[in-house]
Amino acid sequence: MDINDFMKAIFNLGADFFTGVPDSLLRPFIDYIMRAYGVSEKHIVAANEGTAVGLAAGHYLATSKPAVVYMQNSGIGNAVNPICSLLHKKVYAIPVIFVIGWRGEPGIKDEPQHIFQGEATLPLLDCLEIPYFVISNETGLTNIIEQVQIFKKHIDGGQSVAFVIKNNVLQNDDKVIYKSDYTLTRENVIKIILRYSLPGDVFVCSTGKLSREVFELREQSNSGHASDFLTVGSMGHSIMIAQGIALAKPSRRVFCLDGDGAVLMHMGSLAVAGAQDLKNLIHIVINNGAHETVGGVPTVCSQINLSDIASKLGYRHTFCAISDDELYMLLDGLDYIDGPVFIEVMCNLISRENLGRPTITPAQNKSCFMSYLSKEIE
Repeated sequence: MDINDFMKAIFNLGADFFTGVPDSLLRPFIDYIMRAYGVSEKHIVAANEGTAVGLAAGHYLATSKPAVVYMQNSGIGNAVNPICSLLHKKVYAIPVIFVIGWRGEPGIKDEPQHIFQGEATLPLLDCLEIPYFVISNETGLTNIIEQVQIFKKHIDGGQSVAFVIKNNVLQNDDKVIYKSDYTLTRENVIKIILRYSLPGDVFVCSTGKLSREVFELREQSNSGHASDFLTVGSMGHSIMIAQGIALAKPSRRVFCLDGDGAVLMHMGSLAVAGAQDLKNLIHIVINNGAHETVGGVPTVCSQINLSDIASKLGYRHTFCAISDDELYMLLDGLDYIDGPVFIEVMCNLISRENLGRPTITPAQNKSCFMSYLSKEIE
């Protein structure tokens, strides 16, 4: 479906404000929004899907117009609370137009973290009492026009609606290319960090390309994967996983390798991590200022100082590096300071086109990692 036909349907529903968290399935839609509005009073890239619902509600209260909230289907979980306790007709009856990328669609091969989410997507929308329309390659313009009329009635009654978009359906040749001027790449940053690890160190790695790069670098060095927990889903929760391990295993250094979009999604976790006197916790955020794994849409993290925020939230030592020499120096110094430590590393949006995916299952990763943690450090 041509993106212009889909956007006509969106505009016919009265929408003039867009917010959400990017998804690769929705890249043609998000490219259209970025071309038309950038990040502005018409379009905000939200910290997480729940906050996007709050923005949409505020827009409706001020304008009487429904806003569009876009997300991958995994983001429904973040949005459930405000959907139930804010939008629902038994509360404020505030309508929102959801545009949801359907990862893990039953019968379509996808990554492990999307399988159950894909199965649960439509039942979840049913449970939340959100009428939905699935757009596939068989959906015609006439179908969309008819559905808009149905959705208008729901919206007029204060009820939210959802377009559920299957993979490779929306088409937009006007792609947006994102870049930054930093010289470091995320993969080289990870390579440097892994070189500095000591026997017994463990790594909790954030979702997306970061975990995939860690896996491939371990393959290249033939160093095994037992010390790495690859958080293939659960965006924004890696630092809490790492804290849980650090609390239970005080004799081990626990590294959390994180991304700026993930940190932003649940930034309150920084305060919780900073408040604990965890001498063995090292939180490294590789900040490219973008949701690079799903297309490169910018986050606000290129405009704020994450290391300064971490300092104010209780991390004992905080640093920022923009070159490999600075990163080498900071890693050299880890032997002489106690955590919690926060290191922000600024990098560009470049990643390999041939980047693979882990060849072990999440269950295998968990089993090997737990076995590694159970052993005494030699």
